[in-house]
Amino acid sequence: MDFKLVKDLLVPAQTKIAMVVMDGLGGLPMEPGGKTELESARKPNLDALAAQSALGLADPVAPGITPGSGPGHLGIFGYDPLQFEIGRGVLEALGIDFDLGPNDVAARGNFCSVDADGKLTDRRAGRIATELNVELVKLLRTIKLEGVQVFVETVKDYRFVLVLRGDNLGDALSETDPQRLGVPALPVHALNSASEKSAQLANQFIEQARKLLADKHPANMVLLRGFAKRPAWPNYEQAFGLRAAAIAVYPMYRGLGKLLGMKTIKVDGEAIADEFTTLEKNWNDFDFFYLHVKKTDSYGEDGNFAAKVHVIEELDAQLPRLLALKPDVVIVGGDHSTPALLKSHSWHPVPVMLYSEFVRADGIAEYGERACARGSLGRLPSKDLMPIALANAQRFTKFGA
Repeated sequence: MDFKLVKDLLVPAQTKIAMVVMDGLGGLPMEPGGKTELESARKPNLDALAAQSALGLADPVAPGITPGSGPGHLGIFGYDPLQFEIGRGVLEALGIDFDLGPNDVAARGNFCSVDADGKLTDRRAGRIATELNVELVKLLRTIKLEGVQVFVETVKDYRFVLVLRGDNLGDALSETDPQRLGVPALPVHALNSASEKSAQLANQFIEQARKLLADKHPANMVLLRGFAKRPAWPNYEQAFGLRAAAIAVYPMYRGLGKLLGMKTIKVDGEAIADEFTTLEKNWNDFDFFYLHVKKTDSYGEDGNFAAKVHVIEELDAQLPRLLALKPDVVIVGGDHSTPALLKSHSWHPVPVMLYSEFVRADGIAEYGERACARGSLGRLPSKDLMPIALANAQRFTKFGA
């Protein structure tokens, strides 16, 4: 994205853009010749909107690259993930409204399960309840490290945030999650000389946490990933001239919105319907709305094909509430693929549709991977969706004489 070019082309408009992101949307058939989760879902409203939209397949980072949720979202938000890199720790901290200083180093933590030999048996500790997380975090807050302040905060379920505050802390640190079971957690390594002190402190924290949690089952160990400091990036108003709102239940995704200058709006409840209620209540106050659905990703990671299908159907049932507001542009897509077959994020491009009054509709009345492969958007980088949306929202003037 050439932000200078975008800024030069922007013109004032009263149009509204809505972006619905189903986390981990892309999928695979469970058997050869079968349907993906999206193709299997009964989704009359999404299919009807697809018939009026341009369809395509979006690569969140680049072909063949499996993205994390952070890069995947940055891409669909219009920021090149290869240029704008951020560790997940910052996103989690901002998502819970932690007052993150410019020199703080934040890491996303997972409570996890290990056996008597210290080998991982569950990277998410059985997705423990947030109430148990709160109690375990109280233990971790007793950890003291020389020369720095240590903050440990509950995020949600098995997730927490670790923040180190002090002088001369670098954030170029390796992660401790090996991303597989049957092996021990990895030590933290400094990836440059400026981060040696941070690496030592992180390893000291882990060792103390190991002792404190030794008899706490199933959450008897921690994993740390996504070490980062808060960057100074152009926000959504500076980059795209949009007053933007983020509607998300999970803290990390609120953090993503906050990092980019979106107003994070509290959702009363955790159901998809509650998010659409929030959208309706705030419709007159913003130009751009990001609405995030998490459980398509969670069920994909669990290998629960049927549950992922159900979440897509649940979203479909709420879609008419958005369309009744008469948005000028609607984008429906995902940040990455999480096929239940693989139980993990994958490199597969994500089905996307873009609706507006001015779009050249493909007339394909189906929203799914194979249908989108036939669409006029083709296979495109996710970061290219925002300029197309701005053009369809009548927010660009002509380039050149």
